[in-house]
Amino acid sequence: MTTLNIVGCGRAGRALGRLFATRNALVVQDMYDRLPQEAVAAAAFIGVGRPVAALEAMRPAKVWMLTPPDAQIVPAAAALAAGGRLRAGDVVFHCSGALPSRELAAAQAAGAAVAGVHPIKTFAEPSRAVGTFEGTYCAAEGDAAALAVLTPAFEALGARVIAIDPDFKTVYHAASVLVCNDLVALLEAGARCYEKAGLPRAEALQAAEPLVRETVDNVFRLGTAGALTGPVARGDAAVVAKQIAALAAFDPGIAAIYRELGRVALALARARGDADPAALDAVDDALKG
Repeated sequence: MTTLNIVGCGRAGRALGRLFATRNALVVQDMYDRLPQEAVAAAAFIGVGRPVAALEAMRPAKVWMLTPPDAQIVPAAAALAAGGRLRAGDVVFHCSGALPSRELAAAQAAGAAVAGVHPIKTFAEPSRAVGTFEGTYCAAEGDAAALAVLTPAFEALGARVIAIDPDFKTVYHAASVLVCNDLVALLEAGARCYEKAGLPRAEALQAAEPLVRETVDNVFRLGTAGALTGPVARGDAAVVAKQIAALAAFDPGIAAIYRELGRVALALARARGDADPAALDAVDDALKG
């Protein structure tokens, strides 16, 4: 079996380590974190593997998974290379959505094949992430030799491995931020508006939940253009103008969000083609203010 060492024992590292171990995809061997207690906790969560207190204590392994915070990935690869931890033919990969695998140049210079494999998934709760990983898309790029090892390993976890262009990896990752992290921020902005209108926060979120869930379902059933409803979609410039004015008085930042997202919605409405073009032009004018 192919051995795996883990550098960085946060939520993603723990979840993937447990998946590799329980699916018999890779043999989890040693794990290291800058905070020793994190490595100990990861070993307990994964159920196998040896926590170590220093990179120098890690044994040789065929595959090295780097899952520390993004800012620590390149230094970790450099430290592994400088410390003689890597052998020719080893595979070193990270799970960052933002960094291209070429950032692991130090490991490459030491003879390792490098790659980036980014699960398009939230790891907010590692136990839940393990249980729901089946079918997760994983965006991969890097050396062919590394992907030849990693693709079947991730497929053994139930992942769907897809190729991305490393030259546009930052744009790819921004997409995940928009549809995940910024969706949370957008719901927070909506909650603040509901509160301003007198709804207690807990009740506001409960009231919004069916609308949010149905909208998300519609996006994946009908596409973004098909799921679009509301004043922009129907070309109701008067409502758009009033809402912008009200938001600007309440919170200019939220008003700016409304304007920018309104422009995206307007492009979808134009593409759909079922609203009066003149009415959409009026909406455009309202959004420009």
